[in-house]
Amino acid sequence: MVTIRSENAGDVAAREALLDRAYGPVRFEKPSQRLRAGRAPALAFVALDKGEVVGTVRLWPVLAGTGRPALLLGPLAVHPGRRHRGIGAALMWRALRTAREAGHAAVLLVGDASYYARFGFTADKTGDLTMPGAYEPARLLGVELTTGALEGAYGAIRAATRRRPAARAAATVAVAQAA
Repeated sequence: MVTIRSENAGDVAAREALLDRAYGPVRFEKPSQRLRAGRAPALAFVALDKGEVVGTVRLWPVLAGTGRPALLLGPLAVHPGRRHRGIGAALMWRALRTAREAGHAAVLLVGDASYYARFGFTADKTGDLTMPGAYEPARLLGVELTTGALEGAYGAIRAATRRRPAARAAATVAVAQAA
């Protein structure tokens, strides 16, 4: 039976190994990574099957253009051998429900519109927002958790938190590379 819970420090190595397997080293080159690098997520969940991390999703505090607070979702990953069992969808629903309950107004992500539409994500209100670096604008999607949260949003999406101190960030990178 798969259970979903908040991520904890003991999950880091397994999460990083799962992300490496799901995305490979290219995950560190994505525009979203520029907004995550050296920062702590606002929300993070893992899916466990018999104690093994088989899925992960994290949400990061950002400013959507003109200072509108939002969360940037990603990465979402499920172990290749556990896909097509609803684990990714369960992680998404848990993340969105918890974000709404915590008072967050909107969630953004860069992804496949046909997959994320079932969770309410659309490009309808993200066309005037930009990501750092090269990305496909049609893949920048958003969902409002509070009506109107993305209405009229424009400008660059940027991190809403400072980077962690260099020593701590370096330790995180070292753990990620060792995983």
